[in-house]
Amino acid sequence: MTKNFPPLIIALDGPAASGKSTLGRSLADALGYLFFDTGVMYRAITWIALQHDMDLRDEMVITGLAQNAQIDIRPPSKDDGRACDVVIGDKDVTWDMRDGSVDANVSIISAYAGVRTALSEQQRRIGLRGKVVMVGRDIGTVVLPEADLKIYLDASAEERAKRRYHEIIARGDQADYDEILKKVIERDHIDSTRAVAPLRAADDALVIDSDKISAEQVLTQVIALCK
Repeated sequence: MTKNFPPLIIALDGPAASGKSTLGRSLADALGYLFFDTGVMYRAITWIALQHDMDLRDEMVITGLAQNAQIDIRPPSKDDGRACDVVIGDKDVTWDMRDGSVDANVSIISAYAGVRTALSEQQRRIGLRGKVVMVGRDIGTVVLPEADLKIYLDASAEERAKRRYHEIIARGDQADYDEILKKVIERDHIDSTRAVAPLRAADDALVIDSDKISAEQVLTQVIALCK
């Protein structure tokens, strides 16, 4: 499964709410690597588009934006809870792009084939620097097929919905489990059937089912592969 020791490029894929971000950040911390959740790039493009009052439904315009935007992902420069720095040009937008308007619109942007292609190139540029744990849905299959270690973290839709439900409740917010489960299933269908870079495990990926094991056990298993 692992091409080089230690693996300098680690690809971590899986469906929404499977625990990829939790595992990726913990693994990056343990190895001293950059944690790069590729979803932040789609948020960055959405934020830029909103800042410039662009028509988010105009795929050609948004694709052009993604092709020309210079986005960099760097190790965190501040101890304020961030997992990394997201920099557009020379502006740190790590927290700017976390507002509700971005949350509400990022799924539109991330569905565009041209945007995915443009951002995959930027993700690849950053990933090839090495010492990175890159998290997404097409890292091992499209962005970095030469990754030294590929992990596909899976879990049932019911388990993922349950985890998300408890996260929301723990924050003191209201949540409807059935509605969350419906959205998880819908997102799985979109991700796995899209024409460009559909969600799937790479042929040489290690598939880990986290339904019945804890996040700590998953981390222990992956660290053992690395060391």
